[in-house]
Amino acid sequence: MATCPPYPTNPPRPHWWQRAWVRYGAVATLLAISGLVILALVREQTGTQGFLVGLGLAVLPVPLLVAAFRWLDRVEPGPWQNLLFCFAWGACAAALIAIIANSFATRWIATATADPAGADTLGATVIAPVVEESAKAAAVLLVFLFRRRHFTGIVDGVVVAGVTATGFAFTENILYLGNAFGTDQLTGDSGFASVTAATFFVRVVMSPFAHPLFTVLTGIGFGIAALSTGRHRLRRALLPPAGLLLAMGMHALWNGSAAFGEYGFFAVYGAFMVPCFGLLTWLVIWTRQRELRTVRTELPAYVMAGWLAPAEPYALGSMHARRLARQYARRHGGKEAARAVAQYEAYATSLAFLRQRGREGRAGAGFAARERELLGALWQRREVARPALDHAARATAPPPVAPIGYATYYAGPWAPAFAPAPYPVPARPRYGPYAYAPYPRPHPHRP
Repeated sequence: MATCPPYPTNPPRPHWWQRAWVRYGAVATLLAISGLVILALVREQTGTQGFLVGLGLAVLPVPLLVAAFRWLDRVEPGPWQNLLFCFAWGACAAALIAIIANSFATRWIATATADPAGADTLGATVIAPVVEESAKAAAVLLVFLFRRRHFTGIVDGVVVAGVTATGFAFTENILYLGNAFGTDQLTGDSGFASVTAATFFVRVVMSPFAHPLFTVLTGIGFGIAALSTGRHRLRRALLPPAGLLLAMGMHALWNGSAAFGEYGFFAVYGAFMVPCFGLLTWLVIWTRQRELRTVRTELPAYVMAGWLAPAEPYALGSMHARRLARQYARRHGGKEAARAVAQYEAYATSLAFLRQRGREGRAGAGFAARERELLGALWQRREVARPALDHAARATAPPPVAPIGYATYYAGPWAPAFAPAPYPVPARPRYGPYAYAPYPRPHPHRP
């Protein structure tokens, strides 16, 4: 009689290079080495005093830019580790690649053509955009491949690309401002007539968004690819390179504006940079509002199953209501309660996006496991989050109407219309903190 082999009591252990701490340690070591090398190179070019002056001036726009990208990511906040990696990659690895590759290419062109001035112009308008945008795009690609759960749409691509470019611009500004300060030390200029003041005005005051604007085009390409279904493989393959090419083209136009005459810089700034910045800002805000509509549309299915309270989809689909819920929790439960409500909002948003991907055929084989994970996280925090969200819904919703059903719980255009769902919603557990299939049957003597 044939017998089945015994089930292994201990699963095979992964190889040492497959462990998470090894990978994270390798990435951290690579970034640390890159940071030390880039620090030495910049200090060698600018001098210690120039480096300190450049560092003090270059750090000024960083908090504003990072805060702006974090604000865009408030609907479904990504892990701070991703943003830290992106900023470090831009400031250390991408900047190091750009300095070495740009210097080598410019020297090679100057030697081959015996025209140093032409080599500098060619390097700034052709070589630098290709090298720098490719180096920054590598961070977006790494997050897209290895942190795919947190890269689900256009906003995620914009945030990842923008923070990477912010780190790159930070290091580049240290170099430019430090060199400008060194020039002023040689010429004796100071005040508003100095090269340092002019460089600060152009790079920090007028165009702090230049590098983020270029790289955001690459991030949008990856974001649209993340939204594409399996049927659109060609689109998923072509959109990221298309976004990268657009980023290189705009970067080349920006660097070449000095060759367009005395007012070339201002012409490019007014005719291209400002309109593109406004258009991309509108696109990101529109996408963010669309994400909030997705939350209000997808979560009512979990209300019908008993996982969420009736008012929660509306409260979770409004940034104002979310903020009121966190404030309410902080007043009545302190910082821990406010943190629990913020986590509840993030998990609920991820659940809505997951269900949307399932409805569009993009959820993949791990839909059920991820859904159970998110529902469990919500159930653990429901005691703190539900009163806060109910308060926020009552404070921000239109006047109530007769409670005929959930669709008329509140008046307004946001009242959901329940459509057939591609995946059944797990029933809310009757006993215990939360339970998963197979769910326990109700006791005959208990409601």
